[in-house]
Amino acid sequence: MSFKITLACDGIDASVGATAAQDIQAEFRQHRRWHREVNCRFERGALVLCGTNDFDRNGLAFLDEFGDCLSAYLKSHGAVRVLSVEAQ
Repeated sequence: MSFKITLACDGIDASVGATAAQDIQAEFRQHRRWHREVNCRFERGALVLCGTNDFDRNGLAFLDEFGDCLSAYLKSHGAVRVLSVEAQ
């Protein structure tokens, strides 16, 4: 069984949002390969991260790693939350 997880982080400045989305997506695809089909996008002041894995039924491991990336790539950001976890 795998899980499709969608996360969001609000409070992202529009001047850095698109670049941060690209950087975070590249980070997951290159260095965090235990998460698959990772996509990060910037929309309406938020970064939205989607991905799948086979171990994270509540999305908290994915959320923790997203938080690490946000701290590495951004000076400031808002709250990070799990939008959905779908068993596949």
